[in-house]
Amino acid sequence: MLDDIFSSLPGSYVIGVVDRDTVYYFSLGVFKKTVRLSAERCVVEDGRTVENADCVCKTDEAFFLSIWEDGYRPVLGDFMAGRIKSNNPSALQRFLQAFGKKAA
Repeated sequence: MLDDIFSSLPGSYVIGVVDRDTVYYFSLGVFKKTVRLSAERCVVEDGRTVENADCVCKTDEAFFLSIWEDGYRPVLGDFMAGRIKSNNPSALQRFLQAFGKKAA
């Protein structure tokens, strides 16, 4: 399921939502991907391909799927409880918007 989602990202990218190059790193249990967004394109890479991503998202597969597939949006309590961890939660909202999803 995660492979399908991440492999479909370049084709569903909404050009112009992101106005500067941004690198995301997703650690979803054993699943690891780096996603590079620019104003013009989206590139998905296997594993962690950068030392310091602009936005890191760590959670489990089920929680990520609830966000991506079910439209759930994490609240402060989710971050406080450790269900999801990020160094840049606002960038996670932009990530969703970049693929036509509603942010919080």
